Amino acid sequence: MMNRTMKLLLLSDIFVLTGFGLIQPILAIYINDGGVTGGTMLTAGMASALFMLTKSLVQLPFGHYVDSHAGKERWLILGTLLMTSVPIIYLSANSIYHIYLAELIYGLGSGLAYPTWLGLWSVNLDQGRESFQWSIYHTSTGLGTAATGAAGAAVASQVGFSTTFMLAGLLCIVGCLVLLVLERRGARVAEDLGGEARFRRRGMGFFLSRLGDFGQQAPSSC
Repeated sequence: MMNRTMKLLLLSDIFVLTGFGLIQPILAIYINDGGVTGGTMLTAGMASALFMLTKSLVQLPFGHYVDSHAGKERWLILGTLLMTSVPIIYLSANSIYHIYLAELIYGLGSGLAYPTWLGLWSVNLDQGRESFQWSIYHTSTGLGTAATGAAGAAVASQVGFSTTFMLAGLLCIVGCLVLLVLERRGARVAEDLGGEARFRRRGMGFFLSRLGDFGQQAPSSC
């Protein structure tokens, strides 16, 4: 149904989006009523706008850059690490400016991770099954986000904002660890394209034809 790369990408996104799914329903309440200095409904909206603005400004030029450069997995890991730091900043925030910083980092991380993730996913789609495989992704992440969206408010009301942010950060860390497996696998595949593996990949006919060309080009000893 999906190759291993797609499964790892999907699993990572489920953890990361599930983590942020715990936060989103309670973030405005936390900013407004959670002891954040300068926190109001207006500044909560401004923080959300700052995230979207930063992400939009970063992802377009970065998407153009990453299409022509190798190491996509490392950029994806870097972006996800930046996103993972956001719940930790929420946890220690006592000023609206800390929230603005968190949203700025969130936008930067998303701007790096989102186009890279899309690129890796797109090149692994099976021809003729693109719609179905995209549906698998959106269904899986949608169900996870829906479940945690309801759970986030319940967890915060029972154990407080701090525990909720810690749980969200833990889920994001797990999602990042999944990407480390993907990066190591990508490195092994690149290494295997040399030597014997490259010989098998191109086929014996290719090398026999090259040997034939070499024989025709070699000077006669007579």
